[in-house]
Amino acid sequence: MMSELPLEQVRTLLAVVDEGTFDAAAAALHVTPSAVSQRVKALEQRTGRVLLQRSKPVRPTESGAVLVRYARQLTRLERDAWGELGLSGAGEPTRVSVAVNADSLATWFLPALTRVAGLCFELHREDEDHTAALLREGLVMAAVTTAAEPVPGCVVRPLGRMRYLPVAAPEFTATHLGGRPLADALPEAPVVAFDRKDDFQDGFARRLGRASAGPLRHHVPTSEGFLDAVAAGLGWGMVPEVQAGPLLTEGRLVLLAPGEWMDIALHWQQWRLDSPALATLAEAVTATAAEALHP
Repeated sequence: MMSELPLEQVRTLLAVVDEGTFDAAAAALHVTPSAVSQRVKALEQRTGRVLLQRSKPVRPTESGAVLVRYARQLTRLERDAWGELGLSGAGEPTRVSVAVNADSLATWFLPALTRVAGLCFELHREDEDHTAALLREGLVMAAVTTAAEPVPGCVVRPLGRMRYLPVAAPEFTATHLGGRPLADALPEAPVVAFDRKDDFQDGFARRLGRASAGPLRHHVPTSEGFLDAVAAGLGWGMVPEVQAGPLLTEGRLVLLAPGEWMDIALHWQQWRLDSPALATLAEAVTATAAEALHP
């Protein structure tokens, strides 16, 4: 029952996770670090669980993530209630935290936010295969993700498929691919990857019957930088269709395998919460995705 979870302690736990340290949480709450520590310890004793990893920054344990999500949902409901009463609450704007992958952020997602008035957004950029983890930890209220299975306490709806094309600069293809079959040339050709977790280019190489793309890899961890690196001839890469299109038309990029592409199915996950702010955002995101992504 909610009476068994003192709100002061739960909100203090949330402050520690958001601020990253006990001292920073104390400053945000206008109390002493000792008071913050005592509240967290009391909550851990009450639940019989370790709730925080005492690292820098502090991170919630699996049990702590449940309470962080609970605290954030309480805050969301409280602010929605203030809004429905026509009051300003603490004088803060309505803020919604969302996890979104870099390619969506660079292409279709920001126009969705322009359809929503009166909200402030806190965006967390993360790989689409890992955004759901931020939902589980209670760090965000919603996420663009590849996970079709809903995170506990969340609802999910499909957004569409984001299409990627295998492309490279014309000079790169002439130098590194020549007239050889693509399957033979790729294992020796430099490749651009987003980061060390990115195996999307390897997935395309496997489609051609190879174990992976080449070992010479450039890591470029922004969507725009990734596109620029491929266009500059550093390597080949899988580029979102909407980004590659204009450069293909201009002749700055060429398709490595005309008629070949790879799709990523994206989903929208959000808290199962009767929140007007989340409902409004969800409608804007799904409407924009329907226009920008493949069905």
